Amino acid sequence: MKSKHFRKRFLTTLLIIIILLIVFIELTPIIVVFMNSFKRDIDIWARGPFYFSFNFDSYKSVLSNRDFLLSLRNSIIVAVVSTVISIIVGAMASYGITRYVFRSKKLIAYSFLIFRMVPQISLVIPLFMMFNQFQLRDTLTGIILSHMSFNIPYVVWLLLPFFAAIPRDFEEAARIDGASEGGVFWRIFLPLVGPGIVVSAIFCFLMSWNEFLYALILSSTNARTAPVAVNGLLGQYAPKWGQLSAAGTIMLIPVLIITITLQKYIIKGLSAGGIKG
Repeated sequence: MKSKHFRKRFLTTLLIIIILLIVFIELTPIIVVFMNSFKRDIDIWARGPFYFSFNFDSYKSVLSNRDFLLSLRNSIIVAVVSTVISIIVGAMASYGITRYVFRSKKLIAYSFLIFRMVPQISLVIPLFMMFNQFQLRDTLTGIILSHMSFNIPYVVWLLLPFFAAIPRDFEEAARIDGASEGGVFWRIFLPLVGPGIVVSAIFCFLMSWNEFLYALILSSTNARTAPVAVNGLLGQYAPKWGQLSAAGTIMLIPVLIITITLQKYIIKGLSAGGIKG
């Protein structure tokens, strides 16, 4: 009994140490960026990443940079609009795949997964040529459409187990009560898959907020987003580490707020989808 108890305690302690090590590895870059945002570039170069001071010059420079503020506004617009449209379109597609019987149903479902696995670099050139042809390059509409290209397949595939797990009794009862096809979807099914909608919306927003490649290739000045603007702070001769860290910290704020505020919904939605699937 003692050996079993000792072994259990040892494994528990080892697991805690591994978890703490992983947390430390994950948080260290964020802590370093936050600390560097309050330091002058000369201090970052000379005193290393773990020296801390309270200097707000980097934040003043970033927040007075009109191009960065416009890019931040563009990121908010692109992330919100692409997320809302992706959720609506993806939820309707997922509902149709799970609730209707038609040919090539599985093929269509797996095509969304396959398209989600396609590397972005292989699509950016065709998108560039197509958007250039239709005068969508360097426009917020073009960036939103490009983000929807990877958000919609994600939403469709994530919501499939949620819609599939809803009993048909709800659907039949709604139709008996006179609900239309749209009413069944909007009033019955959409509230029932609420946890999946929340999880999908959060991850779509984060993917769109952090997206760099499409924003870099498909925009130049008018539709430039915050990740591209941060990249522009690298400087001609040497990186502006203080401003880069300040801009990175500012970009982290929405991510941290969303994650901390909605973490229980994220866990609930992911666990519910896993169990029902």
